[in-house]
Amino acid sequence: MKSRFIKEEIAYTGEQLQSHFAYRQYGILGDCIIGFRGPCDVKISHMVDIEDKRAGNKIYSEDMLHFIVEHHDTDLEKSVLRQWLLATIVKELINAIKGKNVITRAGSDLFDQDAKVTVSVATVTPVSSVIHFGINVTSTNTPVKTKGLSDYGIEPFAFANDVMTQYIKESAAVHKACYKVTWTE
Repeated sequence: MKSRFIKEEIAYTGEQLQSHFAYRQYGILGDCIIGFRGPCDVKISHMVDIEDKRAGNKIYSEDMLHFIVEHHDTDLEKSVLRQWLLATIVKELINAIKGKNVITRAGSDLFDQDAKVTVSVATVTPVSSVIHFGINVTSTNTPVKTKGLSDYGIEPFAFANDVMTQYIKESAAVHKACYKVTWTE
C-alpha cells in the first residue's frame, strides 16, 4: 500500500471520491492513502451519503486535512470497516498527543464533547472501494459546532504522515492475520 501527502492545496468537493483519483492525478497506482490540506465544500450533487442528501446537510469547512483511501476490492462492508479503522487511528493519535481522552468516536464520526471534529464517507465504485476522511484544521464558519487540529495545537502535515503510516501498518497487520491462519478438518 502506498501513501503520499500532496503539498499543494486542494479544495475537496466530493468529485475526488472516485476510483483511480490518486493514479490519474498523481501517478499512484494501486491501493493507497493520500493526504492533502484545503477547504471542503461538498454540494448535494456530489454527496454519496443519502441521509445527508435527504436532510440537506451542508458539508463545509474553510480548512481541513483530507485523506482519500482506495482499495481495489468492491466490498462496501469492508470499506466501512476500514473507514472506522481510520477514525480510530485519528482518535487514538489525537488522544495520545493530548495525553488524555478528549476525542470520542461514534461510528466513523469523531467528537470533542458536542463538537464535531471530522467528516467521513465510504463507498464503492465498479472497480474499488474509496473513503474520504476529513479532519477540521480550524472551526471557522462551519455549519455545525466543530473543533479542529489547531484547537489541539496539532500541526497538520506531521499528523497526516502519522495517520497514513499507522493506516498502512494496520492494513498490513490485517493481511498478515489473514495469511497466517488455516482451517481445520
